[in-house]
Amino acid sequence: MSDRLDEHRDRIEGATDEAKGRGKQAWGDVAGDEETQTEGQGDEFTGRGQQALGDVKDQAGDLKERVGG
Repeated sequence: MSDRLDEHRDRIEGATDEAKGRGKQAWGDVAGDEETQTEGQGDEFTGRGQQALGDVKDQAGDLKERVGG
C-alpha cells in the first residue's frame, strides 16, 4: 500500500496545495486581503507544478518498464 502512495505522493500533495491556494484566494477576496490572495496564487502554482512533476515521474516509470528496466 505504501508503494502505491509513494507513486502518487506528488500528485496528492500537489492537489492539496492547489486546493489550499484556491481557498486562500477566495478568503483573500472576501476579506479584501491582497497578501492572502497572493499567497493563495503561489500555493496554487506550487500545487500545479507538483502535480506536473508527478505526471513526469509516472511517464518516466512507464517508459522504464517498456524498455525492460
